[in-house]
Amino acid sequence: MSGLFGSTATAAAATSNTIGDLKNDVALSNPPEDTISGLAFSPTADFLAVSSWDKKVRIYQIAANGSSEGKHMYEHDAPVLSVDFSKDGQKLVSAGADKQAKVCDLTTGQSAQVAAHEQTVRCARFFESPNSNGPMLVTGSWDKTVKYWDLRQSAPVGTVPCQERVYSMDVRNSLLVIGTADRYINVVNLQDPLKFYKTLQSPLKWQTRVVSCFTDATGFAIGSIEGRCAIQYVEDKDSGSNFSFKCHRETPQGATTQVFSVNDISFHPQHGTFSTAGSDGTFHFWDKDAKHRLKGYPQVGGSITATKFNAGGTIFAYAIGYDWSKGYVANTQNYPNKVMLHPVAGDECKPRPGVKKR
Repeated sequence: MSGLFGSTATAAAATSNTIGDLKNDVALSNPPEDTISGLAFSPTADFLAVSSWDKKVRIYQIAANGSSEGKHMYEHDAPVLSVDFSKDGQKLVSAGADKQAKVCDLTTGQSAQVAAHEQTVRCARFFESPNSNGPMLVTGSWDKTVKYWDLRQSAPVGTVPCQERVYSMDVRNSLLVIGTADRYINVVNLQDPLKFYKTLQSPLKWQTRVVSCFTDATGFAIGSIEGRCAIQYVEDKDSGSNFSFKCHRETPQGATTQVFSVNDISFHPQHGTFSTAGSDGTFHFWDKDAKHRLKGYPQVGGSITATKFNAGGTIFAYAIGYDWSKGYVANTQNYPNKVMLHPVAGDECKPRPGVKKR
């Protein structure tokens, strides 16, 4: 799919410098009616799930030319904050402010509640357990707990109390990373899920906005509200490779620098490079091993609230909408609300040659 959404030659030419090109980006048809909170691609086909503050989950099929078609939609009783596909692509989990998580069976189109918390469920992720016959579920809530669920049972199979409200959570293989209020980061080995393998305070000085696991599950990235990103390895032997860097900031004007929240971080499924996206309405691709920015892109016309690569790494989806980073006054009627599909072409996400992986 190298010619996705446009000619290969044009796309390759656009990647010859560090300023990226948005001209081949395509808008998703019939987007949600309110800010988009989460994106998820199926691991087995180009289906994109979108969760929104309009209380709905929508599933779209994406064609090779970038066109999209809505395939299914279901509702929660309050804003939906998280979506994730199971490994086989047959199930979709969604979680939200109605204090529950639902799973939609994509073969039947039926959705049902599978998890409950005492407060908003901020995150839900599928994972594979060696002792289970099917996918397991982990949910993180503002009630300061993480719960594990077997979809065949109504009660959680395990509960782990956290220090504070869960703000972000990600799973890769056996690695679960939980980011909470007060900048706590909890690392869990899902082979031993009822205890924290490691707990640390975020190296970033301000509130955690997002955590995202490396493609190879050896570590994770943290994004904060201060326009900064941290790269953290799980094992102490690799701690010399930990670092943080500034991003999503404007050029200083005198003594003042405008800083923006890092709203999402997504890792490329093949190359292990990653994206950051923020309230400033830009996204960037980075190579953590080379400590190098691969590409930066122009402003897209509004804050970017969520991002995700498809399974093949050929499409980068990003959602544009209001993230309340400037309060009530900036929430205007004409603020854009859409999902854009960016064709990943040429060397946009490829790591720098000759750099040894850590």
